[in-house]
Amino acid sequence: MEFWWVVAGLAALLVVGLAALAVYDVLQRRHAILRNYPVVGHLRFTLEAFGPELRQYIVTSNDEERPFSRDERRWIYTSAYDRDNTFGFGTDNHVDTTPDYIVIKQAAFPVAPLPGEPARPSWDFPVPCGKVLGAAHGRAGAFRPRSIVNVSAMSFGSLSGAAVEALNRGAAAAGCWQNTGEGGLSAHHRHGADLVFQIGTGYFGCRDERGDFSLERLLRTIEGAPVRALEIKLSQGAKPGLGGLLPAAKVTPEIAGMRGIPVGVDCRSPNRHRAFGDVDGLIEFVEQLAAATGLPVGIKSAVGEEQFWWELAARMRATGGGPDFVNVDGGEGGTGAAPLVFSDHVSLPFLRGFPRVYRAFASEDLHHDVVFAGAGRLGMANRGLTAMALGCDLVNVAREAMLAIGCIQSQRCHTGRCPTGVATQSRRLERGLHPDLKYVRCANYLSTLRHELLRLARACGQEHPGAVQPDQVEFLQEGHRSLTAAEVADYPPGWGTPSDADLAALRDEWPEPSVPGGR
Repeated sequence: MEFWWVVAGLAALLVVGLAALAVYDVLQRRHAILRNYPVVGHLRFTLEAFGPELRQYIVTSNDEERPFSRDERRWIYTSAYDRDNTFGFGTDNHVDTTPDYIVIKQAAFPVAPLPGEPARPSWDFPVPCGKVLGAAHGRAGAFRPRSIVNVSAMSFGSLSGAAVEALNRGAAAAGCWQNTGEGGLSAHHRHGADLVFQIGTGYFGCRDERGDFSLERLLRTIEGAPVRALEIKLSQGAKPGLGGLLPAAKVTPEIAGMRGIPVGVDCRSPNRHRAFGDVDGLIEFVEQLAAATGLPVGIKSAVGEEQFWWELAARMRATGGGPDFVNVDGGEGGTGAAPLVFSDHVSLPFLRGFPRVYRAFASEDLHHDVVFAGAGRLGMANRGLTAMALGCDLVNVAREAMLAIGCIQSQRCHTGRCPTGVATQSRRLERGLHPDLKYVRCANYLSTLRHELLRLARACGQEHPGAVQPDQVEFLQEGHRSLTAAEVADYPPGWGTPSDADLAALRDEWPEPSVPGGR
């Protein structure tokens, strides 16, 4: 009998302990998983702690998971938490057998850090762009982007309001901009960061009663907001030629009111613009927006048919007008929802598609006038620097920034049931994501990526990531062969970097670097 009293007492203590733990989990703000799934959520962290051992002997290696491997996610998470993000015992990658494995070729005499440059990632050291956005076309609002790394287009609707706010505040703290995505400009975007307002085919935030583009509505939307540039979205890497899709589960009254659509019904953007229908019409639309707002105007597109880019560059050379920046999205980019065949098989991956775009502009001698941005899994420093070596001036990150604020790659974005409150409109799940804490992690990740890009550039003997040459990056091939990025992209000498004048102007804003190789 005494034994059962002991058992009953232990059971009561266990129940009380679990109840206390549940209360703590619900009240704490550090972990969205625990806030949304009290007690049970601890199982994830326990399994995560033993994950490397389980995968090593039972499941998968650190580089087999997709779209972001375990190693990549670990680096993002530790960077976001401002913890030790180094790895021990050397690489576990299959260096000699992985097709197109990226190797960055360090210089014998690296460039030393600038005087006063922080040794660790810093929110206050943003690494400016090598070009001035809008200067070539004389835009009244031309400016030099303060950061080479920025937050890519993710709409309020696809993401929760709390997630958008955390990203905005994180971008503001790190000196970056945030792209609004095609869903319009919400109150969640107004927490301090500079904005790029995206104009999609649905014209949300700038449409009239019929759903057509309205310049008057656009001007009203951006009035008083920190919008520094406009971006016309032609297509997205994960679903090019299809148009956007916001599933019905995410179309809340707030979203519906902002977009001007019915509540609880799939929101589908058209697969093409109605405001223009050819290259000349696109250029005219760009100039109309620039004249009315004074802002730099660019385009975002995945890469499919190549002729469009050659025609656009030729007409820009002939007319003197056109986009101030071109944002190329790779086919491996992310999305909240897309048909499998589109995300898997339509549009070129970034490292294959971007050089085709750059070649078209460089052949018309416009590559120094246009600011090039890239997206599509460029949030790891090796791919980000490769993109810049190929001619990108800016790197935009989306899913990596989501991971920084709590995403666990559960791949439920399309269901509205994101367990971490990032890609959902569920109030219950969203409450687990607290912007006061998550914005810090976003800023930490953004500044760490910048720091890594800068350290890699220094290792290559260059003072800025944009100055890294395409022949300083190699892709390993089978049979102990390798090709430089310049050879893969078919670039002649001199392509892929800002002009000497741009770099000279950038030096005027940065202190002179120390003697190469010095301390």
